[in-house]
Amino acid sequence: MITLRKQFSKKAGALAGLLLLATSALADEGMWTLYNLPTQVYDQMCGYGFQLPYGSLYQGDQAVKNAVVNFSGYCSGVVVSPDGLVFTNHHCGFESIRSHSTVEHDYMLNGFYAKSYAEELPNEDMFVAFMVKQEDVTPVLEKAGFSKLSREGQAAAVDSLENIMTQQAKAQDSTLYVSIDAFYEGNQWIATTYQQFDDLRLVFTVPKSMGKFGGETDNWMWPRQTCDFSVFRIYADPKTNGPARYSKDNVPYHPKHWAPVSMQGYKEGDFAMTMGYPGSTERYLSSYGIEQMHMRNATRSQARGVKQDVMVRHMRADEAVRIKYDSKFATSSNYWKNSIGMNKCIDSVGLIQQKRDYEFRIKAYVDSTGYLKGQLNFDTLKALYAQNSTASHDLLLLSESFSRTNELTTRAMMGAQGPNVVRNEKKPSKSYLLYDDDQKTWDEGLDKEVLAVSLKNYKEHIADVRNLPAFYTTIANEYGNDYRRFVDDIWSKTVLMKNNKRIYFNNKAFDKDPGVRLGKDLKEVAERLKKALGANTERIEDQERMLCAAKLRMEEDMPHYSDANFTMRLSYGRVGGYNIGGQPSGYYTASESIVEKMKAGDKGVIDYQAEPIMHELMSASNYGPYADKTTGKMQLCLLTNNDITGGNSGSPLFDGQGRLIGLAFDGNWDSLASDIMFDKVLARTISVDIRFVLYLMDRWGHADRLLQEIGAK
Repeated sequence: MITLRKQFSKKAGALAGLLLLATSALADEGMWTLYNLPTQVYDQMCGYGFQLPYGSLYQGDQAVKNAVVNFSGYCSGVVVSPDGLVFTNHHCGFESIRSHSTVEHDYMLNGFYAKSYAEELPNEDMFVAFMVKQEDVTPVLEKAGFSKLSREGQAAAVDSLENIMTQQAKAQDSTLYVSIDAFYEGNQWIATTYQQFDDLRLVFTVPKSMGKFGGETDNWMWPRQTCDFSVFRIYADPKTNGPARYSKDNVPYHPKHWAPVSMQGYKEGDFAMTMGYPGSTERYLSSYGIEQMHMRNATRSQARGVKQDVMVRHMRADEAVRIKYDSKFATSSNYWKNSIGMNKCIDSVGLIQQKRDYEFRIKAYVDSTGYLKGQLNFDTLKALYAQNSTASHDLLLLSESFSRTNELTTRAMMGAQGPNVVRNEKKPSKSYLLYDDDQKTWDEGLDKEVLAVSLKNYKEHIADVRNLPAFYTTIANEYGNDYRRFVDDIWSKTVLMKNNKRIYFNNKAFDKDPGVRLGKDLKEVAERLKKALGANTERIEDQERMLCAAKLRMEEDMPHYSDANFTMRLSYGRVGGYNIGGQPSGYYTASESIVEKMKAGDKGVIDYQAEPIMHELMSASNYGPYADKTTGKMQLCLLTNNDITGGNSGSPLFDGQGRLIGLAFDGNWDSLASDIMFDKVLARTISVDIRFVLYLMDRWGHADRLLQEIGAK
């Protein structure tokens, strides 16, 4: 199981910006921790229309935070009923929906509704986690001489304290654990106590046509009409109401607090708040770091584009293949488009030069005050990044080309590691690999072609030919650079692709296997590149940490938020649009707009195709209680200027009274540089209106028992 601690690096930071790079956090900007929310921020929230007391956010059983969950280590979600119903995005539930789908029962294509508790579908390796509390443990670490320790010593100190605090927490409640994470580039360390529930069951999902309406055509774009939601339920131990592994005897969880669902809607200028688990931002990153990020974005998008072209062809040709790869393709294409958009944003605002100008001010501050003088050195930072440039490019290209992109290289690079190893401790020679017949998750024809095009693309785009794995000589000399013939030959000969067969790896035959040799060649290059990078990585991190510290010291009279690191954060803002090409965007979309796109779908635009029943429902003459009370329209999605990033998917969007009005699922095109810069003028959060969610649950799913459970009917 992947836990919170394993999802993201403990590297985080904060940005005190100016204008676009604000000298302090501007209103609407910031991903704020709740336990120490600055009073200046709370006052600003109240000025925008927040009506709850300060303590209602974090303190007590009825705190708003107690309804918000980390959803499986990559998304956010919100509890909406006294029986543990959880709303998150459709794309966050993708893998669950896909794993339960077959050609005969395709829940991805047709949707799913469990009409009883007994029909709710369990999921392996999925969970929700609640944040219990947070506390600053920096003084504890510093008392132990933390800053004087080596990098390995610091990691050991954090792990040791984390273990001690987990033991202390478990002494009070055995279901708790503690994670310690770095904030402000390692200038601060915060311990978070969590309670994790591992029995999470799929309850409801709309068809993909609505849950992913617009597909890649509309991804990161406005206007949007996507009903991006799915519904799960938390199950608990029947005796304790606490966490328990899956059991048929478990019962629905009864939470301390759940979010009330609002049918009241919103208007332009209304207060809006998100609360969730944003994954990673680097707004403290130096200009030299942004230059490297620009290069990496270009590398990632190019390598993924080549693979995605193959995936699309195969998925459109075969429904069974589509089911296998829907989730994989969605993940790949999302960050492919993100990388393209981020680079365009970096270029359009001249962000690198803006950062350079800001760093000049910091240098002047260091020179005039003496703070960190002789330690923070911009010339050193520039040189270190330059020295790592080639290795960073080639390692990323190798990872994007071969790491978990097809089944053969996945197995080859894992070798005798991972969950497929069955070890015999008494007789190591009898240890073996065993792969189940898992072809429900991959397709031979698609995987072979992906590997062939990736091999060719890697050679054509490598920065240093010395980073070509040894097997490229074989491809040239024995196969005449015919990559597909090379792939077919290895696939047919390697024992790694034999399912339900014991593969003994402690022998010479295994080492000579062509698939095993392929993996060893890839790992040899990867390890060499990692070693090359490692020589400078710590020095770069130290310089970036000091740069962060200098920014904070220079603006110590202003509140600052830390970079996202997949710990719970609050962001606040207002409902409202922006200008697109000089024209107002509008702050919501309505049913007539999705009907027009569905008509385009009828004419062949794949991403806008939907079932006849969806045409009918979205063309209704009466939307009942789900229509907006002011406009009279069926409003679908809305815009706010909240500050979010990846990991916020599924985050609840609250109004000023703490009521649920939507689920955040995307940003607009102009928000794609938000990982490194928040543009208050143009960056927007896109959320699905909760009334659109409830409308489809009602009129399409006829999910009366769920609507009654959450108090919406």
